[in-house]
Amino acid sequence: MKKVALLGPNTFSEEATRHFLGEEAFEYVPFKLISDVFMATASGETDLSVIPIENTLEGSVHLHVDWLVHEVDLPIRAEYVFPIDMNLIGFPQPNPEPDASNPYSHIRKVLSHHVVPAQCSKFFKKYLSGAEFEAVSSTAEGVRLATVQNDSTVAAIGPAVAAASYKVPILQKEIQDHKDNMTRFLLVGKEAEELPESDKMKTTILVTLPEDYPGALHQVLSAFAWRRINLSKIESKPTKKKLGNYYFYIDIQGALDSVLLQAAIQEIEAIGCQSRILGSYPSYLFTSKSEA
Repeated sequence: MKKVALLGPNTFSEEATRHFLGEEAFEYVPFKLISDVFMATASGETDLSVIPIENTLEGSVHLHVDWLVHEVDLPIRAEYVFPIDMNLIGFPQPNPEPDASNPYSHIRKVLSHHVVPAQCSKFFKKYLSGAEFEAVSSTAEGVRLATVQNDSTVAAIGPAVAAASYKVPILQKEIQDHKDNMTRFLLVGKEAEELPESDKMKTTILVTLPEDYPGALHQVLSAFAWRRINLSKIESKPTKKKLGNYYFYIDIQGALDSVLLQAAIQEIEAIGCQSRILGSYPSYLFTSKSEA
């Protein structure tokens, strides 16, 4: 049975991955830190790692991208996009004072992962403006810590599965800004994995431009454009080698073995660009949890 490292236990990563990969062929190994998730597979302790890489509301998780690019050499084997529901979790106020405008005015501290406030900004502004936010290693860890403190003034924001596991009430369901909040997860590992068939393939590459070639970015984009190759994402990020030196992280809709994509990569390398393939992999979209 293959081992899969992920943030956990009782996190959105675990919930999404169990839906995607199932319960029979894999053993799920939880870690509290994303660095430990990466290193578990890099060291051979596990076969695969699950990385939350992007969210509908907040965009890319830059720390996780940096680990994927700079710290480890783990090819992307698959991506899956999964719906995420944020819930306010904690203990009810023992002797509540009536406050029709804000039933959560008693909460003084909120525990969760650092990406959460951006996904629940409207709820924070309306109900939790007086509360201190404390970032912890995962949403599930926030729920666990709130359970340990057993204090009605301390709440967490996280998945319903964590509330059920730690036996803490859900004070308010689905507090994210938008109901169609989705997170994109990457499955990374040293060896290819047999996965369900998908009619969508993607390829992720890194492109570093030559310093002495004016208009290089335009030519890179043109190499894809005139071949009608769709880029679903392009981000510039520092190479961390020299100030003002950047690479471009590019998601491409299509498989690496496509003749057109191979030709586009050869064209951009011909003008002096450096390219690195992070993976060519199947893509899966779950618009509801019942689909998985």
